[in-house]
Amino acid sequence: LGHLLSGILLGMKPKKIEIKPYGISISFQLTPKDYNKKIKNGNLLELKKIIVALAGPLTNLICIIIFYNIDVGIFSNLIIIYSNILLILFNLIPIYPLDGGRIIKEILHISLGKRKAEKYINRISFITIGIITIISSFAVFYLKNIAIFIIVLVLWILVIREDIIYERKNKMYSLIQKYE
Repeated sequence: LGHLLSGILLGMKPKKIEIKPYGISISFQLTPKDYNKKIKNGNLLELKKIIVALAGPLTNLICIIIFYNIDVGIFSNLIIIYSNILLILFNLIPIYPLDGGRIIKEILHISLGKRKAEKYINRISFITIGIITIISSFAVFYLKNIAIFIIVLVLWILVIREDIIYERKNKMYSLIQKYE
């Protein structure tokens, strides 16, 4: 029903409607004009997702600018500015699902397509967390700060969880291609 409604909203006419054991199959006859419209709408959606992902770091940047120009007390200002800088840096780490990973994924999605974007962001996330693990190992050793270890552990959990989701999607794509 969702495919039928979205197809009708895009001005496409159903070519064939079939009732199958697993549900209803609707085929649309796409003209190049319709297909280009669909790609353009998809790219606009990806651009909106990039803007949403940038909203957090931009909000932190605005806080930095405000508290740099307002005198609340030198110590309070420094803490607020420092914590917002850390939040910007942390959120822009290219690990999916952090904002940096989302931005890279959407840019790749626009230029390479959904499946390649998922594949590359998965690899980028693993490479990034590997580099962060190496750097943070030295930081934990020299600074003796267990919080760094906990943060890296949480990042590893995020990366592994997203990898499991990625692998499940790949299996589903393979099954769909097998039966097409």
